[in-house]
Amino acid sequence: MKVLCYSSFTFSYLNRARVLYATLRRFHPDWELVALITDEPPPGFDFDPAREPFDRVVWAQDLGIADFRSWLFRHDVVEVCTAVKGPFIHQACDQADIVIYLDPDTALLAPLDPLIEMLQQDEILLTPHLIDPNTDRTAILDNDLSASRTGIFNLGFVAIRTTGEGARFARWWNDRLLSFCYDDMPRGLFVDQRWCDHVPALFDKVKVVRDPGYNVASWNLSQRRVAIGKDGAITVNGAPLRFWHFTKLGPTGDLMTKKYAGDNFEVYEIWNWYKRQVTAATDPAIPARYWAYGDYADGTPIAKAHRVLWREADDLRAHFADPFAAGPGSYLEWLIASGHAAAQPAA
Repeated sequence: MKVLCYSSFTFSYLNRARVLYATLRRFHPDWELVALITDEPPPGFDFDPAREPFDRVVWAQDLGIADFRSWLFRHDVVEVCTAVKGPFIHQACDQADIVIYLDPDTALLAPLDPLIEMLQQDEILLTPHLIDPNTDRTAILDNDLSASRTGIFNLGFVAIRTTGEGARFARWWNDRLLSFCYDDMPRGLFVDQRWCDHVPALFDKVKVVRDPGYNVASWNLSQRRVAIGKDGAITVNGAPLRFWHFTKLGPTGDLMTKKYAGDNFEVYEIWNWYKRQVTAATDPAIPARYWAYGDYADGTPIAKAHRVLWREADDLRAHFADPFAAGPGSYLEWLIASGHAAAQPAA
């Protein structure tokens, strides 16, 4: 049985992805590990996939998405890195028996073999943000209402068997994410996640993984207690810790983790371990927050409002063949002339 595991990221997240793939390689050396990258290598960075801890790279522009540059321009970096997950998982149904997606800022602490066992009975696996009710008002405001806005399930993980309902899900997710993967909460959209609220109603053989050892993150620490045994085994509410989601690495992640970990000092040990791994995997040749598709051709940053206007205006898309262009006759020139943007080229 072939298992394919992939993650979707840009070069600014390569350090985190390296940590993820190293942990996957440690526990599952027989899995095929694929990096799905929506980016181009930064100038001065020597990217050699053969030196990386994954087996191969799939570039987003090679997924066969129609009018790729126009489609890409409609999305910001988070939107597009989630949008491409659908086309890839759909296409990967012809490449493996089981396909697993993990966010680049996750890391394994134990094998994921139980997931493979689950997929012998079920065909779609999802992990909810919360598996136990919060009782504290602050936790309800922070975590329960957040999940209500952004999606019941956290799509930092999804796994399918690539036949039957799993394949049907992959095709449906492909279609939805190609057209409607935006961060637009007033319209009921939060990238790929809100769509998966529908999955238990639309598909059979769906398993909601309620084991506390999966997808541990700041949003569920209020109801999960982490322990490290004398033998080094890490448990969460008594179950083996399988993988952790180190969301919002930096001040925000530190704040929310401290807020809900409290005196559970083992949590800080795990976070400190992860920070050391990411630091060691960081290449100084990659600028912070780098993304090749974040600027117009002259270096002017692309505001999200420019992307939203582009995707909602058929006439603009028809008139300007390359939305990334700058100079005479470009979309950027029109934005400035029409008062939609007062931006000047970046220094």
